[in-house]
Amino acid sequence: MKKLLTLAALGLSMSLCTAYAADGNTAQQGKMKTCNADAKTKDLKGDERKAFMKECLSAKPAEAEGGGTAQQNKMKTCNADAKTKDLKGDERKKFMKECLSAK
Repeated sequence: MKKLLTLAALGLSMSLCTAYAADGNTAQQGKMKTCNADAKTKDLKGDERKAFMKECLSAKPAEAEGGGTAQQNKMKTCNADAKTKDLKGDERKKFMKECLSAK
């Protein structure tokens, strides 16, 4: 019985560590996506883009993501992507709906 409880506790702690690591990775990916969208919106190229990306990615999360909620950050990224793709009207509405509902 003691071994069973030890194994269960070990399994639980490992699954929590895995979930935590996955969340950290997702946050970094989200930051990268936001910085890339901002760089595209500003039409940066070459050394200017490198400098912007370095500053954006090294910034604290609240600064890089505008300090908003996850949904606000998602909206910002989707808007930037729609602007980059020069979408308008119904095409933009459809894109925004899909972008905002994606996980």
